[in-house]
Amino acid sequence: MAEMSDYCKAYLARDLRRFPGWTEDLSDLRKDTQEVDGDEVEVAREAIGDEDVLYLHDSYVVTDDVFVDQHVVFADVTDAWQAFCHGELGFEVPDLEVPEIPAADAEGPAAGEEGTGESAPA
Repeated sequence: MAEMSDYCKAYLARDLRRFPGWTEDLSDLRKDTQEVDGDEVEVAREAIGDEDVLYLHDSYVVTDDVFVDQHVVFADVTDAWQAFCHGELGFEVPDLEVPEIPAADAEGPAAGEEGTGESAPA
């Protein structure tokens, strides 16, 4: 089963290719769908165009799909690559902690109930 990372961000291939150490593994690109004789068929891709979207994951691996463990295009994660991602691309993994939601006030109306419509004296 395909694995999702906690975070990934889409970039155009041309932007990622600005990294001096960029190399591409084209052996496992995702397939495209095309219409052939009225039928939709999957066809293998053999190249990545400058306008193609690639996904930079929180692990700094780049894939040709949103899954971190499939269609890996670039996995040479070095300090220089990470510095490029932060400095040139502005890539930052957001704080993904879910805020704690306080419990409902016991003195207020219960969930689903309406208040009396009366206002408290000022």
